[in-house]
Amino acid sequence: MAKKSTIFLNLLTLSPKKIESIVSTLSDCEDIFNLTQKALSQIPLLEQKDAQSITDLRNSGLLEKELESIARENIEVIDIFDKDYPSLLKEIAHPPLVLYVKGDKKLLNEHLFAIVGSRIPTVYGLLSAKEFATKLASLGLVIVSGLARGIDSAAHKGALLKGKTIAVLGSGFMNIYPGENAGLAKDIARNGAIVSEFPLYEVPRKENFPRRNRIVSGLSLGVLVVEAAEKSGALITAHLSLEQNREVFAIPGKIDSPLSRGSHNLIKEGAKLVDSVDDILEELGIEIKNNENGSSAANLNKDEAAVFEIIGSSGAHLEEIILKSRISQSLINKIILDLQLSGVISEIKPSFFARTKL
Repeated sequence: MAKKSTIFLNLLTLSPKKIESIVSTLSDCEDIFNLTQKALSQIPLLEQKDAQSITDLRNSGLLEKELESIARENIEVIDIFDKDYPSLLKEIAHPPLVLYVKGDKKLLNEHLFAIVGSRIPTVYGLLSAKEFATKLASLGLVIVSGLARGIDSAAHKGALLKGKTIAVLGSGFMNIYPGENAGLAKDIARNGAIVSEFPLYEVPRKENFPRRNRIVSGLSLGVLVVEAAEKSGALITAHLSLEQNREVFAIPGKIDSPLSRGSHNLIKEGAKLVDSVDDILEELGIEIKNNENGSSAANLNKDEAAVFEIIGSSGAHLEEIILKSRISQSLINKIILDLQLSGVISEIKPSFFARTKL
């Protein structure tokens, strides 16, 4: 559990460099509660206004409110001195002083792998992210992503089908972003972990997301970019991975798609081109025995086989399936549910289904 002093320091709106300077200067972080403003201003990198902000925070009562909320929401906070702090994350430049965790904190020190990409992906991208996440999670890797719309969400959902996932936030736990993923966040907390370096009530500011991205990559052995335009947050995560000496992978896409340009540029720069899970495991040097029996479309009945054929390799919308199959909607709904439960298809986006290629 984090000390009150490190939680206090994390409440300050100071740069990571200044926070590191405070921590390295003090013999004990608890001293932050006792130093005079003059003594505070003598800490390297701190200005008079920084010293003032520390004394103002001490008198504000915000720390007490934060601690009360942490206890009420059943959130665990670990700091960089804690034995449970993720070892890989300690290696990066300016690691977060504290991590708020909801879920299984032990996952932070397992084999973690990041999957990131566009917030407005193609169906191909959604399907790829979900399938890679499902397969990797089934083999024991914990999938890390940023809870964003699009590829991130698909990766989390895919991982939850067969294993565990970690979502890293660009805001505090009391301001889940995007709001539409609040339900997904609850599922992740129950079957993985949610992580943030930000105080509980921090709103999702634009400048928070590059900081979030450095944690996504810093926690992970490598990062897979599924779809990314030439300028995107996914590319920021990929370049941070390179700076952190992590492996970078990219899935190739259509040569005329704007969402393939970023991924293709990464491949040109040396990222590993990926077309199967084995490419990732081989590059990471991980040997994981797959005990999963898998699922098969071989034992489908006549109506199930017809629906499976209509869905095809490119996927199909529910209306298209109903029209082409000439089966009643009530029976189609049951067939689709059965096919999902058996693992041969998955819902990529609302009412759009595709085959699961695992």
